[in-house]
Amino acid sequence: MVERTISDEMLLEVIDSGETRYRDATHLWAFKEFPARHDNLLCAVVVLEDVVIVKTVMHHFSVL
Repeated sequence: MVERTISDEMLLEVIDSGETRYRDATHLWAFKEFPARHDNLLCAVVVLEDVVIVKTVMHHFSVL
């Protein structure tokens, strides 16, 4: 997150109000565009089990 200049607040916003695409029942991508950033969508890869685990955070994410 530090290397990609993504704050905790931005990550929470992606998870709370971003769009989601499920890979399967327990894995999904949560992504959101931040107009002030010029590196496409921010994306969190999330694992849903007993707790929510953010596996990685990306920028330059593309929805195909």
